Amino acid sequence: MTAPIRLLIADDDRWLLESMADWLKGEGFHVETADSLEKAAKKLQHSAPDLMLCDVRFDEGDGLKFLKQTKRKHPELPVLMMSGYAGPDAAREAIASGAFELLTKPIIDEELRTAIERAVNQKNIIDENARLKAELDKRFGLESIVSHDLRMLRIFDMIDQVADTKATILITGENGTGKSMIARAIHKKSTRRKNPFVEVACGALPDTLLESELFGHVAGSFTGATGNKIGKFQQADSGTLFLDEIGTATPALQIKMLRALQEFEFEPLGGTETITVDSRVILATNENLEKAVSEGRFRQDLYYRIHVIHIELPALRERRDDIPLLSQHFLQTACKEFGRSMEGFSEDAMRVMVEHTWPGNIRELENTIQRAVLLTKSNYIDVASLPFSLTKNSSSPIQTITASAGNSPVNNIDSYSQARSGTRPLSEALEGPEREIILAALRQNDWNRNVTADLLGINRTTLYKKMKKLGIEQVSP
Repeated sequence: MTAPIRLLIADDDRWLLESMADWLKGEGFHVETADSLEKAAKKLQHSAPDLMLCDVRFDEGDGLKFLKQTKRKHPELPVLMMSGYAGPDAAREAIASGAFELLTKPIIDEELRTAIERAVNQKNIIDENARLKAELDKRFGLESIVSHDLRMLRIFDMIDQVADTKATILITGENGTGKSMIARAIHKKSTRRKNPFVEVACGALPDTLLESELFGHVAGSFTGATGNKIGKFQQADSGTLFLDEIGTATPALQIKMLRALQEFEFEPLGGTETITVDSRVILATNENLEKAVSEGRFRQDLYYRIHVIHIELPALRERRDDIPLLSQHFLQTACKEFGRSMEGFSEDAMRVMVEHTWPGNIRELENTIQRAVLLTKSNYIDVASLPFSLTKNSSSPIQTITASAGNSPVNNIDSYSQARSGTRPLSEALEGPEREIILAALRQNDWNRNVTADLLGINRTTLYKKMKKLGIEQVSP
């Protein structure tokens, strides 16, 4: 149930004050009153209303002066001013003093209610934006990068040392190792944190469009350029520009980029005006740039220009000790996001995850845990919750599916290794265990074929064919 909106009404007209308070209470608001500016100030010291309504004129002083003092102490508090003597410039003066709006007495009930709702809605939007910004700062700050691997700890130390410099930073590593997160963490650690962080995926755009994206263009510079456009270098002025997949840039673009990184000067595409910026540049790639230089695909002078500070992120398979720590972190994040409550991981599930090579690195691990949280019905993640791509090559003697009937575990294929095959073809020998595994998965998921197919790591059509071949008919669970 939503808590009522809390109002503070300040007016020295006792009859009007009580009348307005009674009506607003009847409308479902929580109302406190003050018949003097002194009392209003004391109430603000001891409580935090969602909105204040305040008269402009008091026998003891000026309501607008009180408004200015209140906004200095409580800048987030919306204030509706009320006046029975509102001249043509009164609203302008009230808003300039910090009021959300000026209401003219006598105030119509619906007008008052609408003004209150409008002011509170704006406050909620401001509060939500502040909350989201705090979440982003927390998510992309260095404290959000979880690790106790020695190489990562050294990288954290390096970030602390170089964050406040303007030195160009090159981040290398496989896809999914967190290059973008490291770039954002550097920005958040620097004095530029309040200025823009602008990210460009260089590999996602063709050469002409990428040049326009980076440096901007003037109207008529190419087909479709109907107006002037500001480029990302200029958007990141006084902030940080993050160029991802820099290894995909063509030689022609590399020449222009070299000058921009050396002089921080450039001309928009099709333009003649030179633009100067103060942008800190961080670049990232999953390519071996030294090899690209030796093969003539990447300019040597540009390579040395961007190779001032080099941060190389290890693959997840090279920091396996971090997998349990990261898994728990992603589990908590996913549970919070999806409204779930889960205890953790089974030993077998964690063993499988530690053994997995994680070609998609941290991104793959996070997606795997999000999927498990969404699909798992129990309060912990076991092997049955993991994708087949993780369990098929596991060396651990694990149970791949847990049957719902009687909660008894279904043996995996290893447990059928003693089955008599004789001269029978292998496909026939495996039909029994395959049928039991599919049946168990269907029962566990209440015969939902989509979820079952996803759990088994096969598509729905393949599941239908196997059910038909193995004589599995859908029945009520």
